[in-house]
Amino acid sequence: MDRILAIDNGLTVTKAVVFDLDGRQMAVCRRNVPQHKPAPRRVERDMAQLWQQTAGAIREVLETSATDPTRIIAVAATAHGDGLYLLDRAGDPLGPGILSLDSRAIDIVDGWQHDGTDATALALTGQVPHVSAPSALLTWIHREEPERYARIGHILACKDWLCYCLSGHIGTDRTEASTSFTDVHKQAYAAGAMSLYGLKGLEACLPDIAHSAAIVGTVTAEAAKATGLAEGTPVAAGLHDVTASALGIGAHRTGVVGVIAGTYSINECVSNAPQVDPRWFCRNAVDPGCWNNMAISPASTTNYDWFLDSLCAQERQRSDVSIHDLLGPEIDAALSRPSSILYHPYLFGSPMGAAPSAGFLGLRGWHKRGDMLAALLEGIAFNHRQHVDDLRACFGGSEARLTGGASRNPTVAQLFADILDMPVTVTDTDEAAAWGAALCAGAAAGAFARFDADPRDIDGGATTYRPSADRAAHYAHRFEIYREIAETLAPAWDRLNALESLGRGAR
Repeated sequence: MDRILAIDNGLTVTKAVVFDLDGRQMAVCRRNVPQHKPAPRRVERDMAQLWQQTAGAIREVLETSATDPTRIIAVAATAHGDGLYLLDRAGDPLGPGILSLDSRAIDIVDGWQHDGTDATALALTGQVPHVSAPSALLTWIHREEPERYARIGHILACKDWLCYCLSGHIGTDRTEASTSFTDVHKQAYAAGAMSLYGLKGLEACLPDIAHSAAIVGTVTAEAAKATGLAEGTPVAAGLHDVTASALGIGAHRTGVVGVIAGTYSINECVSNAPQVDPRWFCRNAVDPGCWNNMAISPASTTNYDWFLDSLCAQERQRSDVSIHDLLGPEIDAALSRPSSILYHPYLFGSPMGAAPSAGFLGLRGWHKRGDMLAALLEGIAFNHRQHVDDLRACFGGSEARLTGGASRNPTVAQLFADILDMPVTVTDTDEAAAWGAALCAGAAAGAFARFDADPRDIDGGATTYRPSADRAAHYAHRFEIYREIAETLAPAWDRLNALESLGRGAR
């Protein structure tokens, strides 16, 4: 039977997944891609190493799934959005790729907030600039690395770089193109967007835009040698991973709120008209005439991973039991008892921008690790609720669909239902973003009528968690205090950030 290959590249792992045409996952292979943090607020990766790791994952998944490469009907990639992957005029990587966790441009974005650039950008592009937006990062490079800036030939996103490595095609898709420089109404590049940010002259470096489910090239001989794919295999444009994840769980449609609990807190809903608001990004959906409204902050389960890496390193090394199974009873017990602890999950950013930082409040000497983890998971869900409340107030929606690694834990899924105070459905889709990319590849190759003509019985294997009235009321009260504290701490966070620039002698 024919098959589809999808690539899903996150912030730490790149994955290759093989699906059959019924949507069954045949195999997945993962490779780590190291992050480099050469200075505070800078989070980068080597672009050549990213491709090498991805190519290795593709070769491995073909072998693991016993897939004849000639049976792959099409390939598509999805990857973390925003950030920046630059090529010079010869098509070679121009410095490291910049990840969407990067916040080096915080001063630039702060300046735009004070001089009105953010309001102008919101009206034109449907979003205020944020620290990892291509607009902000290009402006930082213009200011801090002028020699690099002068050599820019092509401005790409992560998945566009992988598409280029596969096919030699330099381009992007509609969803990725709208991260900084498109007109929110026309859904095409906006005249004057580059000039708005002081980037005049880079317009020619923006990539051509294709539909996510359009064939943009074929696997080159060089890529075939690196990956084991057959030369000439069609390559589709692919899409931003936020949109791909929603598509993969059946949430890329009106009336449904898609919630992705991963490194980022991602919350999104589709509309048939643009609705511009500083609380969300109004970006292109896959189809023309549809918009994907995304309320996002880098403040979700990366907090859980940080806690495990920093405070549970010894337990993580145990081979006899999963760290999650080990901690589960502690978390369940802590959630069942009253607690004064609140946690704001702002390790890398927040819905209020990059200034707020993470922290536990209400922590006492009698609290244990489980109490801290329960508060941490609660804080993650609170952060999602802040975004979801904003979206529901404008777009409605009585159903949420949850995905991300944390969604597989029934305790966490129920916590989301109680905190959001709405039914939360978790599908049995393990690799939601990859399947979203596979749907686009399959449609591009003619296997599916449309990119959203999902052949699976997506609801047949889903579990719906419903909120308890008592628990919902309990969490609503805690959420109110959580928000109040966050608002009160705004001046303190600015003072804390100022400490980063002080030397030891100045303290």
